[in-house]
Amino acid sequence: MTAPGEILHTGAADYPGLDNWRELPLTQQPDWRGHPDFDSSYEELSANPPLVFAGEVDKLKRRLAKVANGEAFLLQGGDCAETFDGVTADKISAKVKTILQMAVVLTYGASLPVVKMGRMAGQYAKPRSSDMETRGDVTLPSFRGEIVNGFDFTPESRIPDPKRMVEAYHKSAATLNLVRAFTEGGFADLRAVQQWNKGFMENPAHARYEQIAGEIDRAVRFMEACGAEFDGLKRTEFYAAHEALLLDYERALTRIDSRTGKPYVTSGHFVWIGERTRDLDGAHVDYLSRVQNPLGVKLGPSTTPETALALIDKLDPEREPGRLTFISRMGAANIREKLPPLVEAVRDSGAKVVWVTDPMHGNTITAKNGYKTRRFDDVMDEVRGFFEVHQAAGTYPGGLHVEMTGDDVAECLGGSDVIDESAFDARYESLVDPRLNHKQSLEMAFLVAEALTQVK
Repeated sequence: MTAPGEILHTGAADYPGLDNWRELPLTQQPDWRGHPDFDSSYEELSANPPLVFAGEVDKLKRRLAKVANGEAFLLQGGDCAETFDGVTADKISAKVKTILQMAVVLTYGASLPVVKMGRMAGQYAKPRSSDMETRGDVTLPSFRGEIVNGFDFTPESRIPDPKRMVEAYHKSAATLNLVRAFTEGGFADLRAVQQWNKGFMENPAHARYEQIAGEIDRAVRFMEACGAEFDGLKRTEFYAAHEALLLDYERALTRIDSRTGKPYVTSGHFVWIGERTRDLDGAHVDYLSRVQNPLGVKLGPSTTPETALALIDKLDPEREPGRLTFISRMGAANIREKLPPLVEAVRDSGAKVVWVTDPMHGNTITAKNGYKTRRFDDVMDEVRGFFEVHQAAGTYPGGLHVEMTGDDVAECLGGSDVIDESAFDARYESLVDPRLNHKQSLEMAFLVAEALTQVK
């Protein structure tokens, strides 16, 4: 007998339409169907327990409906591409701690509930601009994230290996286990809000955080002295999200909910379709249109209003609040010109989507010493532009989607504790795209909180 919200391990194989994507244009996938370990890896994934459950997914959708209605704010943050070696208690706790700190700043500064979501426990696949990479006289398959192949530029490393999907599943399970322990077991208790800042060097953002933490601490002590008990102070909800790029992985981890008989992707609570895979007639849009999870779609500067409306029709035909999130990634130079037509068209259609800004991907540059980087000022300019566009349109700027880490890396230029190119050789750790470090992330949270106070 199955409990309410439990997801059956069987049944997804025969669900109508779930395999239609196999006959549609499919991009950004490794060539591994003929690999001797593909079938066994796929079958193992298909038999494994779900990583998340339908009840959790439905709860997130309700939270996102509040965001769509302007009653909450969505914070998504985490690695550009997770690594298997990064699945350690210290690294996971540092990321969770940073997101919690950012959420505290946003909640306190804007007096809004914050839906907290990590680019974690599944963000192992990455789209690439080319299938192959050439260095000198050697050409090998591009690195597509550790769920597909290795970063080292050798033939052995770069051969796509389907067994990596199974390893990614187990790493994701370990990550989710730690995240749940941290957020439900006292780590997220607001009575320890000042403890989250320990171990980090002082800078202006941290000094401001200490001030807020002190004010929260006094407020909590006052409530305790009055005999008030609030369960929400002791634990928090934290959701896992990733780009649903690798459809073999997502299909193998799709399960049928015993309550409703409908399919859910159980690799994460929230999944999104990238800028390179949002083809209206493509496999990614078709497959994700058939599952019940809340979905995101990245919208770059080439997106037209007609495309945005067609995506709504495909992915949210019932116009269900919380179902669809548009994540704009325009670039600071484009945001004020390219985003307004999309926002206005969606507004005028009556559709209720969540609007989120990804200020990272449209602002990537190459530093003089060859590293991919982003200027913190460009990132923040795109955030400001996002708020300006929504204020002018009378719509709600519902969230922030950032590539960040809780570690003291040097990958993005600038910030109040200035990072310059000279620091890259010693402290650049990302395998793909540059991330904000802990200090830059916290500084961004303060700037976003200030912008949110101007909303409505």
